[in-house]
Amino acid sequence: MQSWSSVGRWTLFGTLACVVISVAFNATMFGDMGEAALRRSIVSATVLPILLGAPLFLYMSLRVRGLAITNLRLGLVARTDSLTACLNRGAFTSKVGTLMAQRLGKASGALLMIDADNFKAINDLFGHNAGDEALTIIARSIRTILRAGDLVGRMGGEEFGVYLPDVDQKSAEAVAERIRRSVNLAVFAPDGQQRPLSVSIGGVVFDGPASFSALFRIADQRLYGAKQTGRNRVTVVHVADHPEIDFKRSA
Repeated sequence: MQSWSSVGRWTLFGTLACVVISVAFNATMFGDMGEAALRRSIVSATVLPILLGAPLFLYMSLRVRGLAITNLRLGLVARTDSLTACLNRGAFTSKVGTLMAQRLGKASGALLMIDADNFKAINDLFGHNAGDEALTIIARSIRTILRAGDLVGRMGGEEFGVYLPDVDQKSAEAVAERIRRSVNLAVFAPDGQQRPLSVSIGGVVFDGPASFSALFRIADQRLYGAKQTGRNRVTVVHVADHPEIDFKRSA
């Protein structure tokens, strides 16, 4: 995006270029008309581009800057979930895949899948506005734990994804546990009284070539394992030794 300094540079150098071209043209075309006439033509060739060119280049630079800002905002809207301000599913999946590919198979880190517990009950008891509030609180609770460079996306409904680059299993479990506690401690009072919020978290750690789809499948499997075994808990495994699980998903 063009900054104000870029606008100034375009205006200045564009105007100067017009002045140089105009002066050179007049000196070539009217050099044989005598010194006085040449001097007047050069003055005219200097003043007119400044008077006309500077406002024109300023206007064009401002227009380009405005278009760049608009495109940036549209791109941000296209990538962002409007309710929680997290990346949307498509943007999150694409960004994580890109980051993993940039490491040329040497990436390491963890993928966490986070799901709000008993979310349907919140909507049924307090209404969908309260449900939306609960989701924004959960998203904010997640973000307060993450480092610069970590990614969080809303995968749909009440489910979130978190990508943690360059962590081992112990660190990933610690981050997931801090997220769980952060949600537990969040203030949610849809009817004026504090109501508990909790999340179940499943995760997978990797340290080598891996695909997002494979990581997602394992993390999603661990998430529903956490929900089956009581909710409000964390289950993180390594991609190399995760056990298979056969039970059906539970809300």
